[in-house]
Amino acid sequence: MKSSVTKGLLWLLLSVPGILMLWSFTQGDALAMDMLHPSGEMSVRLMILAMLPGPLSEFFGLNRFFRGWIAIRRNLGVAAFGYALLHLIFYIFDMNSLAAMAEEFGIPGIWTGWLSLVLMLLPAVISFNYAMRKLGRTWKYIQRLVYPAFLIGLAHWILLDWAWQPALIHLAPLIFAWILRFIGRSRRHRKQRSMT
Repeated sequence: MKSSVTKGLLWLLLSVPGILMLWSFTQGDALAMDMLHPSGEMSVRLMILAMLPGPLSEFFGLNRFFRGWIAIRRNLGVAAFGYALLHLIFYIFDMNSLAAMAEEFGIPGIWTGWLSLVLMLLPAVISFNYAMRKLGRTWKYIQRLVYPAFLIGLAHWILLDWAWQPALIHLAPLIFAWILRFIGRSRRHRKQRSMT
């Protein structure tokens, strides 16, 4: 019971920014184009939050804090996909025409967004316990699609804005975490070699 209440509160918290975006749009306080940035950024930020606990816990050790973070990372990943879909919905409203969307598809800043969304789709669809048990080790390989999805998503951002600084700021925590993971693995490898 406690677990389901906690999960419900987590999903309520994750959905609040999206609800506020939709409210602003439906009330006419913001145009669809105004919602493209916040919905896209929210998706990227949630992807980062989902990817950080693995490398950080590997370096600092699997304590209670990281166990809790790892326990919710699938929720964070699915929420990231949800905000990517919301981003797409705002894009559809902004373009207001399938022909206009098709015309833009060849632009690198656009097709990278579609590719990132497609790569996020399968990991999001199988992010539940039954799929994890059924797919076994394959489940982990499929979940790793989030890494190219994230990087291509950043490329989508940079190509549309022609400003690399905001994307790099978002990437920085992951770079730091991956460096720590590399340092931790190198230390363990050296320790194992010295013991043999």
